[in-house]
Formats: sequence, structure tokens, C-alpha cells
Amino acid sequence: MFSGAALHAGERIVLNTGFEIHADWHEVNGDAVLVHDGSGVTQLPVSSIREYKVEEYLEPTPAPIVPQPTPVAASPAVGGGSVDPKQLVRDVIAKQNLPPEMVALVNSVMKQESGFHAGAVSPKGAIGLMQLMPATARDLGANPQDPAQNVDAGTRYLTALLKKYEGRDDQVIRALAAYNAGPGAVDKYNGVPPYRETRDYVRKIVKNYQAQTAQTGE
Repeated sequence: MFSGAALHAGERIVLNTGFEIHADWHEVNGDAVLVHDGSGVTQLPVSSIREYKVEEYLEPTPAPIVPQPTPVAASPAVGGGSVDPKQLVRDVIAKQNLPPEMVALVNSVMKQESGFHAGAVSPKGAIGLMQLMPATARDLGANPQDPAQNVDAGTRYLTALLKKYEGRDDQVIRALAAYNAGPGAVDKYNGVPPYRETRDYVRKIVKNYQAQTAQTGE
């Protein structure tokens, strides 16, 4: 999931076990803490919480220039079993005239984002195979509920992020982190931001990408 807008990360609630929970905000009600996030409210005992960490507000950075969409034929819903997500990726890579190794990279992002499910919707509202937020999809000129347009738009954005960090040794790592946390966070920290979710996200995609390229020899 990505965003070109400013990011307010909210806060992280650290439990006594060391586990951290992201929250938009919290309130204390007697012996309970009500944790509010995009998916609803979770109640935790006050005694289970070690500390609260306020995450930073990041000023927006210029969004990468994303190529305008080319016409994409509507595709049947994956739920009907008539769409092959990996074939959609191959078609998009060919249409956008991208290097072959992008197939494995986009597949790896798609696997991490949605598990190849066109009908996937995140608690924050991200839609489809590449988990596009509705506003982002509009900016990219895509219908996020159409698998072909979703993959096309997500690939264009990922390509724009790779272009943004072109020339850096960690180009791919930064682009993946920006896809998850936004380019503002990556630019602020001059690399992968210190968010557990983002670091796990990048690690899993890189591992999957390396496994795919080892099999294909690309």
C-alpha cells in the first residue's frame, strides 16, 4: 500500500511482552485502554502496557512522476477463477516495456500485498491485488476493482519509485519501503524507516524475489 500524501503514523503501544501495536490514538477507561485504529477499537488491560510511543508526522515530499495510463482492457473478476494474476503481471510488464526481472518483483509485491487475491480489502481500505487506496487509484487513472487496471497502476507506481531512487545501491530496497510506508518516510530516514511493519515487508518481498529469480535463472 502507498501514498504520496503526508503520513501521520499515530502511535505504537508497547506491551509488556515487547510486542508493539499500531494505533491512531488511545484512551484510558478505568483499568482498560481503548485502542483506536482504522479497523475499529481494541480493549487492553492497563497492566499489560509498558509504554506509548508517539510516531512522527512526516512532511510530504514530491510524489514520483507516474506515467499516464495506457488503455487497459477490463478483466473478469478473479473470484470467478477466470483470471491468472501472474499472467496479468506478464501482460503488464510486456505492455509497459519493462525489463523481464520486473515480473518477479511485481509478483513478490503482489504476494505480500494481497496474496494474489483481487478481492482483498485491507482494514484501511486498500483494494485488490496491488492494494491500491481509492484516492491513489484515482490519481493513477485506474479502477482498483478491475484486476488488470489494478496491476497496471500498481506496476506504474512501483516503476516510478524505482526511477526516483535510481543510481543508489539500495534502489530496490528504498522503492519497496516507499511502496509500503510512502516516499516521505524513506526520504526522512534516508533509507528504510524504522517501522517494524515496513522492515518485515521489505524483507519478505526480497526473500520471495530471490527465490523466484533463483528458479528462473533471470
